[in-house]
Amino acid sequence: MNLILFGPPGAGKGTQAKFLVTRLNNFQISTGDMLRDEIQKNSEIGKRIVEDMSDGRFVNDEIVNSLIEKVVFDPDMKNKLIFDGYPRSLTQAKNLEKLLEKTNQKIDYVFFLNVNKATIIKRIEQRKTVENRSDDDLDTIIKRYDKYMITTKPVLDFYSKNSNFFELDGSSKIEEITAKINNFLNL
Repeated sequence: MNLILFGPPGAGKGTQAKFLVTRLNNFQISTGDMLRDEIQKNSEIGKRIVEDMSDGRFVNDEIVNSLIEKVVFDPDMKNKLIFDGYPRSLTQAKNLEKLLEKTNQKIDYVFFLNVNKATIIKRIEQRKTVENRSDDDLDTIIKRYDKYMITTKPVLDFYSKNSNFFELDGSSKIEEITAKINNFLNL
């Protein structure tokens, strides 16, 4: 089973993905983690990522798509993918569709965790103190949230037409969101 967890930065996608990895024995595909890994390696790609992220921009689709392609084509991960933070643009959504088609896979469920800006700011400020993430300063958070809402509207429209699309109140308690997702998945 392949899933997408969709929502603004700080919506709780990573938290829910970790629960689902355990329950389903799937793989969490966090583009954020993949990008931070490239930064830590100090690779050329990592340097380009730093430029984009520090300006509050999304990382170039070409970079993200190339990282995603590797996992989609990995036979050990086939039909066991939980996308956390991908796709974020219509180009990425269409790329994912093509990659899955080439590997005879599909997205079984799309969960949109809808959360307002005030809640996101509060969560990210808490996360910054707990996880000490460099991409979690307030100005960057606000830029990323605003950019997310503009850029991902077409992605939301793209997926929301499908019967496997479910919008959840992402400001609910973690346990409530988990229970709703589990209910949709019949877990």
